[in-house]
Amino acid sequence: MEEIREVVLEYVKNEYMEDQDEELTYDTALISGGFVDSFSMVSLKRFLETRYKISLPDNRATPEAFDTVNKITALVQEFLG
Repeated sequence: MEEIREVVLEYVKNEYMEDQDEELTYDTALISGGFVDSFSMVSLKRFLETRYKISLPDNRATPEAFDTVNKITALVQEFLG
């Protein structure tokens, strides 16, 4: 689980926050905080599906489920079985 959390954190930092000074933590509000938009959420979903060879159903890949690194990690963990 720790490895997934670090991968997600680095991806979000590199893709969406590289020009921002804000410190990103596992509990930073990504979507509700305005760091990740709906288009970016789709690319993050595709990255996770490819990286971990899983399929995240659209009805589970919600803004709420993608709002923090910890929530994203829990979702990925659930589908890794």
